[in-house]
Amino acid sequence: MSDFQILIAVLAAVVLFLHALQSLSHELQKLGRDRLRAWLTGLTRHRWQGLAVGTAATALVQSSSAVTAMTVALVDAGVLTFRGSLAIMLGANIGTTATAWLVSFKLTGIGPLFIVLGTLMTLMPLRMRVIGKSVFYFGFIFFALDLISGALAPLREDPRLVDALALAGDPVVAVTAGIIATALLQSSSVVTGLAILLVQQGSLEMHAAVGIVLGANVGTTATALLASLPMQPAAKRAAMANLLFNATGVLLALPFVTLIGDWVGAQTSSADMAVALAHLLFNVGIAALFLPLLTPVARWLIPASASERHGNSSEPL
Repeated sequence: MSDFQILIAVLAAVVLFLHALQSLSHELQKLGRDRLRAWLTGLTRHRWQGLAVGTAATALVQSSSAVTAMTVALVDAGVLTFRGSLAIMLGANIGTTATAWLVSFKLTGIGPLFIVLGTLMTLMPLRMRVIGKSVFYFGFIFFALDLISGALAPLREDPRLVDALALAGDPVVAVTAGIIATALLQSSSVVTGLAILLVQQGSLEMHAAVGIVLGANVGTTATALLASLPMQPAAKRAAMANLLFNATGVLLALPFVTLIGDWVGAQTSSADMAVALAHLLFNVGIAALFLPLLTPVARWLIPASASERHGNSSEPL
């Protein structure tokens, strides 16, 4: 295959992965939109409940971008309070690590099974037909990841790719690459999935992948920020809070990327699982740092007078 054919094959596989993620998120939201809204609004009066709801919703929908964008929209509509949204944002960061674990466990081969199962379910009565679409797209995600892995295989020994990926050995470069790639693709799952696949193939060094994954946590906040632009100030502040959480976490972790990589590498049996563990620990660490500080953060982002206008003053966080 020529370089152009390989590039087109990789881009096509990435587009299919993005389409599968978006379609799964859309089908699951359509299937349980009212229930998801109830989770996000009725179970967030206490910070731990909000964290759990954000984690569960994102692990289910497989898209932190979808959950954070919906959260910002609910704040804008006055259905969800600003303070209540903060814990959900933290939980969404934890929930998005589910994709990394599934890829690190090398479960991408299950894709065709779920595609066939989902297709058969769409031939059944209405309720099963709707569920079948979600099952189909769940399998499609991992089928697309397999396509990406296969498309990248010819590049494994390409000196140009090796030289380019070597630049990611610098933590600042790796984090910056993760931020830019995720902001452009609008999906941290795509970026973390690609990073772990490259680690599995031996094309990307584990420490560099850790830096890219950390950067992806900042890049993924772009979706909520863009969604909040035409919205009310409270919604804009909710999106900014999400950026604040993740950016602060990355700045704190940046000097220790190499040490983090060494530690997670010693705790796991493979480099790809080490990347997934680093991703999880980073987001759990952000939650542990900010969850006790949600009230002062909310007061800092929204002054007392504005808080009263948005109905946040009585929320027991």
